[in-house]
Amino acid sequence: MRRIDLSAKLISTALMEAGSLALGLIPVVKAGILAPIRPDRLARVAAAWMRWDFTPNALLAIAARRAPDRLAVIDESGMLTYSELERDVVALARGLQKRGIGARTRVGVLCRNHRVVLQALGATGRLGGDVVLLNTGLSGKQFDEVLIEQHIDVLVADGEFADKLPKDMDDKRFSGMLVLGAWDANDLGADGDTIEEIIANAPEGSLPTRPRRSRTVVLTSGTTGTPKGAQRPEPRSWMPAAAVLSRIPLRAGETTVVAAPMFHTWGFAALQLSLALGSTMVLRRKFTPADCFADIEKSKASALFVVPVMLQRMLELPAEARRNDTGSLRVIAASGSAIGAPLVRKTLRVFGPVLYNLYGSTEVSWASIATPDELLTNPATAGRAPLGTQVEVLDEDGNRVECDTVGRVFVGNGMLFEGYTHAREDKAVVRGMMYTGDLGHLDADGLLYIDGRSDDMVVSGGENVYPGEVEDLISGLDGVREVAVIGVDDKDFGARLAAYVVREPDSDGEIDSESIRKHVKTHLARFSIPRDVVFLDALPRNATGKVVARELPSPED
Repeated sequence: MRRIDLSAKLISTALMEAGSLALGLIPVVKAGILAPIRPDRLARVAAAWMRWDFTPNALLAIAARRAPDRLAVIDESGMLTYSELERDVVALARGLQKRGIGARTRVGVLCRNHRVVLQALGATGRLGGDVVLLNTGLSGKQFDEVLIEQHIDVLVADGEFADKLPKDMDDKRFSGMLVLGAWDANDLGADGDTIEEIIANAPEGSLPTRPRRSRTVVLTSGTTGTPKGAQRPEPRSWMPAAAVLSRIPLRAGETTVVAAPMFHTWGFAALQLSLALGSTMVLRRKFTPADCFADIEKSKASALFVVPVMLQRMLELPAEARRNDTGSLRVIAASGSAIGAPLVRKTLRVFGPVLYNLYGSTEVSWASIATPDELLTNPATAGRAPLGTQVEVLDEDGNRVECDTVGRVFVGNGMLFEGYTHAREDKAVVRGMMYTGDLGHLDADGLLYIDGRSDDMVVSGGENVYPGEVEDLISGLDGVREVAVIGVDDKDFGARLAAYVVREPDSDGEIDSESIRKHVKTHLARFSIPRDVVFLDALPRNATGKVVARELPSPED
């Protein structure tokens, strides 16, 4: 009887998965990923799919076979079509293979946004190696620790990061590491081994027919210490793309400005989506608001991928400095850190109803997506779960909490991370859903709101205080450019709130400590009033725009 029950369960699960895959075809077809194609190209696409699955390497190869003459990359080195990018990937793979790089080799990529990131991803995948995307904002100490923990065999780096290389390359922990130069390689001291030269001088030869399925490791933000490596699962079907496309109307063959750092989960997602869609990616090594506006206008981009701090800096430009034509934009996709309600309102006012806010994390990929219509009505919302995704707010015992009650946010989808590469801690899992580490609530309409990190919650005088709602309230004040609210030790109450505020340049001192406390007192309970208000010229942020709390000064300083 047990065997019959088990068989029935397996059949039921298989049918449910088949139904999900069929449902996932709708947004994929609507986006134009699945479209009529010449028979000869179709055969080559199928061969690439069978050979490399749904890895980034496979997506690149498929795009090159579907639309070889379409522009793949526009960066500061010029333009590359998909066929040219594929050519470079094959040449780089052959050159790396000659240097002994193959299955399970760990390739660290320390680059800004340019073509070498794509070339390194593709070539490593052709050989069955793993790619570790390294945060360009790591300190020297953090970088050394990451190189050791991630067992990096090959480092592909831009020349500007020469000072991050270990001081003693003869140290046995680093002596076997091969350093390859990317952008401005002469500054790296890479002894002539550069990606450009390897591609130009690649030998003839065959590559593995069916290489080991490569993995990609993305680092956590490292705002509280050394970043951990989060091992990303590679997609096994079109469902990950379908989930995002079910809420964000990207279209195949369009042009996308990828401003979000490609070493970050969101920038890496933009890269993968662009490859799946066969989009033209406009890349620039260093973000500036003016350059981003110019890139949108010049390329007539349909989509822009940013982290919220980039969007904020774009909108801080004087009106006369942002007269570029951005009418081609249908989508501004923001993620990577919290986006405040005032920034949401201003974005919708300046660009129109094109803002999509994705809430997720390195560990769970995506959780929810807010559309322009939802943001117009509820600018603080994180939106709804996309196709194939489950979001629940649970209490400490794993039970669902009532509407508008704060609890722990759990997410289930097909791209939950596979664990940290060298850390023993695990994320809590309930009924196949993973805890994001955030606290939030669902309203009566099913919209999700994030109230803050669980480890940010402050217990002040026995009351639970959520810094996130205080931040949102203060950020809505005229004259406030940005704000961070954290808990600090207090001898009488155990902890208290401290607010760190950056004024708008033209606020003329209208915003002071007393006006901020009075505003909070009017809207929230007394224990939510920050007893310390510290004014700063800027908040300390990492490369993806997240505030680094440990770098905030003590309120007593």
